[in-house]
Amino acid sequence: MTLTKLPPKEKIHEAYSAIADGRVIIEGNSAKVSSSDHTKIYTVQWDNEVYSSNDSASYWQGYPGYPILAVLMLQGKLSLHAATAGYFKGINWKQLNAEHKANYAAAVSVIMEDLRQTGVDGTAIQDEVEKVYSELKELDIKTKRSSARPPH
Repeated sequence: MTLTKLPPKEKIHEAYSAIADGRVIIEGNSAKVSSSDHTKIYTVQWDNEVYSSNDSASYWQGYPGYPILAVLMLQGKLSLHAATAGYFKGINWKQLNAEHKANYAAAVSVIMEDLRQTGVDGTAIQDEVEKVYSELKELDIKTKRSSARPPH
C-alpha cells in the first residue's frame, strides 16, 4: 500500500519549515499545522497507516502535502535532520510560491541560492531531501481526501 501519487520534492522543504517554526502540534491521532503566514490552520488525521489533511495539496491534488510530510517526520516514519530543517525556519512559503506562480522548484532555488551565499552546503541539503523522498516512495501508507474542506 505505497502512495499512488507523490508530492513535488519541494514539499519536503516546506515540511522542514513547519517543523523548524514549531507550527506542528500533534495530539493523539491528529495534528494542527499552521500555514507559513499563520493565516490558516490545517488538520492532519490518521488511522493506522491512512492519513488525511485539509491542506490544498492533499485535498485537491491527492498527494501528501507538507502538513502530512511534517507529521510523518515527527512520527519518525520519514527522516528528520534537525540541522537541515533549521535552514528553512521563518520562510513565508505562501508569498514565495505566489511570487513564482506555484513553480515550487523556482521558489526553492531562490532559498538555496541565498543559503549558498551564506556558505551553507546546498549539496548536503539536497542529499537529505533525496533521502526523505526515497523513504516516502517506500513508505507503507495511504492518503485520502479529508472530510474537512481546506480553510479559506
